[in-house]
Amino acid sequence: METLKKGLLVGFQTTWMLGKIIFPITFIITVLSYTPVLDWLAGLVAPFMGWVGLPGEAAIPLVLGNVLNLYAAIGAILSMDLTVKEVFILAVMLSFSHNLFVESALAVKVGIRMSVVLAVRIGLAVFSAFMIHWLWQGGSEQAQYGFVSASEQTTASTIGGIMWDGAASAFTGVVQIAVVVIPIMIFIQVMKDLKWLQVFSSWMTPFTRMMGIRPNTSTTLASGIVFGLAFGAGVMMQAIKEDNVSKKDLYLVFIFLVACHAVVEDTLIFIPLGIPVLPLLIIRLVTAVLLTMAVAYIWNRSEKRGYARKEATYDY
Repeated sequence: METLKKGLLVGFQTTWMLGKIIFPITFIITVLSYTPVLDWLAGLVAPFMGWVGLPGEAAIPLVLGNVLNLYAAIGAILSMDLTVKEVFILAVMLSFSHNLFVESALAVKVGIRMSVVLAVRIGLAVFSAFMIHWLWQGGSEQAQYGFVSASEQTTASTIGGIMWDGAASAFTGVVQIAVVVIPIMIFIQVMKDLKWLQVFSSWMTPFTRMMGIRPNTSTTLASGIVFGLAFGAGVMMQAIKEDNVSKKDLYLVFIFLVACHAVVEDTLIFIPLGIPVLPLLIIRLVTAVLLTMAVAYIWNRSEKRGYARKEATYDY
């Protein structure tokens, strides 16, 4: 019972911290979706679409995915006549860069600079699209969407209705966080009290060592990979308090997770678009591992040079 109480308390505290970020941002973005702002943003991005092999109209799902969420982006894609290659490029870009406002704000709350999060996510999206566009010569056939079709979304027509829709969307977002975060925190507390967490960390040690990350980040990595960046942020907030996670490990974990998180949901969600999702998953995972290893290597070299300079100054 004591374990359950501790887990529930931490779960509610974490949900409250996340909710204070998610609710206002979701509310504002939902209200903005009723204004010309998103169309204006899409118009700004449209001229650059040709650089990555996409038509100008593809700016619409990109903006919706980054400002709102993947579901809004996929709804827009389903209403367009695109080739398999174009849909795959959009899927890869959106898998790296989506829901930027909420997830970037959560990263800042944990202690990550927003500029780092945006640079990694947007940079990976653009670079991956550019490489696919120039290296893949196939996929010119028309995309055949399956399982679902585009549907008309019911929208509010009055100011009161718009405000209500914004509040309902924001509240739903917080509830969805609570439904996942609270059980995760209870489970983590059980693992701690039963000494299972050390065993799990030891299992993850080869993977974390390969990427230059300490084993005490293993729970955060697992939570983010399976459940998503928002839930990974919640676990990380608690880990910072209890596990003495260093600033370096904090950055390395989030660099990995911004590239590869919620691998089940964010992969399966693209199945209705009729594209091969296994290559999508492989691209995300390989990119995340290589990028994290590269950053860890550069960081370690920089630390060694700094230490050597200090030693030389001291000897002098």
